[in-house]
Amino acid sequence: MTPETTRATQTAGVAYAGAAYLLWGVLPLYFVLLIPTGPWEVVAWRVLLSFVFCVLLLTVTRGWAAFGVILRQPKLLGWTALAGLLIYLNWQVFLIGTLSGNVIETSLGYFINPITTVLLGVFVLKERIRRLQWAAIAIAAIAVVVIVVAYGEFPWIALSLTASFGIYGLIKKKIGPAVDAVSGLTLESFWLIPIAVVQLIVVAQTPPGITMGANGGVHALLLAFAGIATAVPLLLFAAGARRIDLTVIGMIQFITPVLQFLIGVVILHEPMPVERWAGFVIVWIAIGVFVADLLLAGRRARMMPRPEPV
Repeated sequence: MTPETTRATQTAGVAYAGAAYLLWGVLPLYFVLLIPTGPWEVVAWRVLLSFVFCVLLLTVTRGWAAFGVILRQPKLLGWTALAGLLIYLNWQVFLIGTLSGNVIETSLGYFINPITTVLLGVFVLKERIRRLQWAAIAIAAIAVVVIVVAYGEFPWIALSLTASFGIYGLIKKKIGPAVDAVSGLTLESFWLIPIAVVQLIVVAQTPPGITMGANGGVHALLLAFAGIATAVPLLLFAAGARRIDLTVIGMIQFITPVLQFLIGVVILHEPMPVERWAGFVIVWIAIGVFVADLLLAGRRARMMPRPEPV
């Protein structure tokens, strides 16, 4: 591979991953447009329509052969079912947070998600981490304590989001390349269909009932778009992650929580008292330490002599 090709591949990777994080960052605005649809109904449609969209993608891309190989491996199917439950929990908590005026807290969950991923690597995969990473973890823990004690509210939305998405990422790492992005999302959505159907039945029995089609054509179209809005960022991320280093992913992933935070403060005017600012500032210090460690590690890796070709 020539240097020009390598640069082109990396540029494309940054573009794909950056687009994914941008879309995830502005998703709160999209879901706010779906009001008066509640979080339980939104997630139900999100599951069902994601499955439909992925089935269409498998057909268009002729991915059914690879999908069939996965179906013949019970262990892989079990992992995808567990991944599906975790991403369901993530989607549901995110929608509850977004539609209850807690977008700022959802951003907190994604701010600390990289640090949660490092912790999972230590305690589950028995990985060794560097001193600066330990420092970032300690500072982030202090931030959570400050928010709980000073602000007087346990950040259950943020911690649920970071835990569910962190473990989801761990499972995806465990599955590895054995399951491609489209097949994985197809199966994850498929396992969740019974949950989605039950949720719609319950919503139908609860005033004001199912809102699909009851609030005009534009609202129905936006709600129908939920499957595409779910699948496209995941597919863009998968395309980007294959082309760029994890260090680069680690730095640009902060696009999402920054955008969500700005949406919560500037557009939705959610409250940010001094105590909450204090917690967020400490989180940002932890992130600064984390990013500094990534940059230093990347620099050391580039400075190491490469083995001569045999």
